[in-house]
Amino acid sequence: MTAKPAVDEIRLSHVLFLLALSVFVNYLDRANLSIAAPLLKNEFQLSATKLGVLLSSFFRTYSFFLPVSGWLVDRFDVKWVLASGFFLWSAATAATGAVHAFGTLLLARLALGAGESVSYPACSTILSRYFPEHKRGFANASIVAGMALGPALGTLAGGILMSRFGWRPVFLVVGLTSLLWLLPWLRWMPKGNRDFSSQSGLYAPGMLQILEQRSAWGTCVGLFCMNYLMYFLLTWLPFYLMHERHFSLAAMAKIAGLAHFLMAVAATSAGWVSDRCIASGKTPTLVRKSFMVVGQVGAGISLAACVVSGPVLSVVCLLLAAAFWGISASNTGQLLKRLRDRKQLASGPDCKTS
Repeated sequence: MTAKPAVDEIRLSHVLFLLALSVFVNYLDRANLSIAAPLLKNEFQLSATKLGVLLSSFFRTYSFFLPVSGWLVDRFDVKWVLASGFFLWSAATAATGAVHAFGTLLLARLALGAGESVSYPACSTILSRYFPEHKRGFANASIVAGMALGPALGTLAGGILMSRFGWRPVFLVVGLTSLLWLLPWLRWMPKGNRDFSSQSGLYAPGMLQILEQRSAWGTCVGLFCMNYLMYFLLTWLPFYLMHERHFSLAAMAKIAGLAHFLMAVAATSAGWVSDRCIASGKTPTLVRKSFMVVGQVGAGISLAACVVSGPVLSVVCLLLAAAFWGISASNTGQLLKRLRDRKQLASGPDCKTS
């Protein structure tokens, strides 16, 4: 009787590690073009406008395909949807290193955005379906840690490798090597269809019912603010540190890498603390909201201080903003998962005041 839960726990630990690793690869792949931006600008003779189009192209297909990916995850086996998206974005990364024209480079980035749009809906569904509430804080924080560690390693190692070997070999090696993730995923991906929300007797709401909830709008605003900071750091931080703050390539790699590393440490720590708070009997929604608000406010103040500070103090404020981002990110996603679990909707009209 005790063997099956032990096996389930081992499988879940493997699943969580592979999900975090997939997000690590995801954010490594989407950040590497920002690191290569100065090299691309020179090789392709890009104007500032064209460089902006190239850097933003990923987000165009990414945002467009997010609802499509959510629809696919809801209607097909989430495990295979994630595997398909992973294959597409890894192949697009490898293809980026092989192209020699601006148009094909743009197409590769558009394909990358389409493939990576699968990641967040799939991870959210797997966490809410297979992980109980009191374990989701650390589980979600592990995903966020992967989000931060991908750019951390990409910025630090990518900057060094690209300066030594060029940007093309880095894209090719990263894209092709990433495909190896599919092998352990096929071995350890979650089995069955365990769903903690359905075990609680909750029903599936329609989109309009979700949009009627004030907490849904509040959570989406929080996620928007969190992503604004994340993608500023992900897309423009290397270029900003080198061209506006006049740091060298090596110094930029260290500062940006440390910022993303602090995101991962803060997210994991905050996720663990929030789980302990919930396990001790505190209301999950209140705990998640508190961490989200503290993190968002702290990041906003730190980022504003970074703008008006000198070179040294601005780096300190930037690192503080990154740490506060981790505190917020570890729990913001969990508010969305609680909406998916329909706990508030199942409690009736009073849930609008939560």
